[in-house]
Amino acid sequence: MRFGVWKILLITAVSIATAPLAFAQSFTPSQESPEDYPAGAGREPTFYACTPCHGFKLVAQQGQTRQQWDDTLNWMTQKHGMPPIDGELRKTVLDYLETTYPPRRAPGGWQNPFSGQ
Repeated sequence: MRFGVWKILLITAVSIATAPLAFAQSFTPSQESPEDYPAGAGREPTFYACTPCHGFKLVAQQGQTRQQWDDTLNWMTQKHGMPPIDGELRKTVLDYLETTYPPRRAPGGWQNPFSGQ
């Protein structure tokens, strides 16, 4: 009986320890393609810079300023071990993100949509 309890505990511990790995590997880039997203200069390099780690839908749900996108790239490099994106590739990625996924809310907070401005 005691052996059975230890066996269950061991299986549970291994399952808990490996669960994050299973989650991290649940996305595969073949589930999405660049053509699923708005056309524009830099779409493909941006898509392929992002999808080794997560789905591009995550990117497409965001709306940020260029500075916020730049900060996000820095954060992912520092906190999540993303290889740095530098030089012309970084400019291309930021240009696409800034143009295609700008902030959804006006800077400075809420603005009345009926004000005519």
